Amino acid sequence: MPKEFIVAIELGSSKITGIAGKKNLDGSTSILAVVEEDATSCIRKGVIYNIDKTVLALSVIVKRLEKQLKNKISQVYVGVGGQSIRSVRNVIVKDLEEDTKVSKDMIDELMDANRSMTYPEQEILDAVTQEYKVDTQYQIDPVGIQCRRLEGNFLNILWRKTFYRNLNKCFENANIPIAEMYLAPLAMADAVLTEAEKRSGCMLVDLGADTTTVSIYYKNILRHLAVIPLGSENITKDLETLAIEHEEAEELKIKHASAYTDDADIDPTNMMKVNSEREISTRDFIEMVEGRMWEIIDNVKYQIPNDYIDKINGGIIVTGGGSNIRNIEKAFRKYTNIDKVRVASFVLPVINANQHEITARDGKMNTILSLIIKGDMNCSGGELNTDLFEGSEEKEPTFEGVPHSQQGTGKVQTEAEKQQAEEEARRKREEEERQKEEEERKLREEEIRQKKENSPLHKLLRAITNFGKKMIEEE
Repeated sequence: MPKEFIVAIELGSSKITGIAGKKNLDGSTSILAVVEEDATSCIRKGVIYNIDKTVLALSVIVKRLEKQLKNKISQVYVGVGGQSIRSVRNVIVKDLEEDTKVSKDMIDELMDANRSMTYPEQEILDAVTQEYKVDTQYQIDPVGIQCRRLEGNFLNILWRKTFYRNLNKCFENANIPIAEMYLAPLAMADAVLTEAEKRSGCMLVDLGADTTTVSIYYKNILRHLAVIPLGSENITKDLETLAIEHEEAEELKIKHASAYTDDADIDPTNMMKVNSEREISTRDFIEMVEGRMWEIIDNVKYQIPNDYIDKINGGIIVTGGGSNIRNIEKAFRKYTNIDKVRVASFVLPVINANQHEITARDGKMNTILSLIIKGDMNCSGGELNTDLFEGSEEKEPTFEGVPHSQQGTGKVQTEAEKQQAEEEARRKREEEERQKEEEERKLREEEIRQKKENSPLHKLLRAITNFGKKMIEEE
């Protein structure tokens, strides 16, 4: 096995997936191992609700990957997603003196002011810069332009603090260091959307099991992000109301479900076989599936901000496990009135793999593949000790990648990184306050000295002193 590889973990609603891959010189990625663990007992709608079971599942994932790789894993990449993630617009304004030239420090101040915004029970995961308003003109890069008023427009991506802390706590308790955390929707967008789609305006819809994530792009910038608490699993649950077992309902959905069916193609007398003993009405099945799909797509359409309704020229891109439902493109065209629809069943970068989960190209692995594509740091911790009697020397991991510093890339700070950044910011503020106090003290001393020199008494004493010196010099 190679000494250098990248490991990513995705915590989905139905399963936790771990994947290891190697970056090749030609830019492609070779998948070395894929493992999965059931997550239905510890994760709901992409959110951890049972920490102990999640810790156990993560530990099993890492151990199974290490066994296949015959190497220890020193760190992993993690995707953040699930219920309650949403985006909020924010504007920060800075008034300047006449003809002030915008500097990089001013831009940094706007970003810091935006990052310091607080939201009740919400954590800022990432801040995407939309554009800057310089007086009355919008600019992407305003540095060097003269103005009196500088306005920064940002899109803050929020998540519940408890969800954020639970995620960090699980990896900490499992003793699995995090290389970097990424917002899964942003990482996926980079992997499945073309530059033309992002530039002309598009909507990425990730149809998962329990949630549907909607991302709106325009001019290569994320404009809106929301997670709808509905997914393909809701169709299965609806079918269970027909007194069908869960496994049978899931099988019927996979085999026969259609997102849209013309009335002319429905035979009202036709029956659908559930098992050897039972049948259900085909019309009831079709109406139940279509009703739920209409609800999901209607909620997706509602997420398009009014400013961008007429700017989805790149169309709708559907991905995720739910995108495998037949006639999904036809349903989106009918219910959204947007003609341009395509299904992204696989990521755009080249992936080399022989694992069935990857070669199936059914959209289910797109999220975790996008995470491993993002990875640029070695996750190998040295070869496993397979000899029970002799120890093997552990090799330190090498870090070839450079951590991203730019905002809006989808990189999320871990809790440890956030605390370190807050501590550095506190020290910086204290140093700035100390310098300011020192400058004010010197200024006060200078004012006192000048005031003393200009006082009548001081002038009189100075005149007497000068007169005395003059008399001595004459004598």
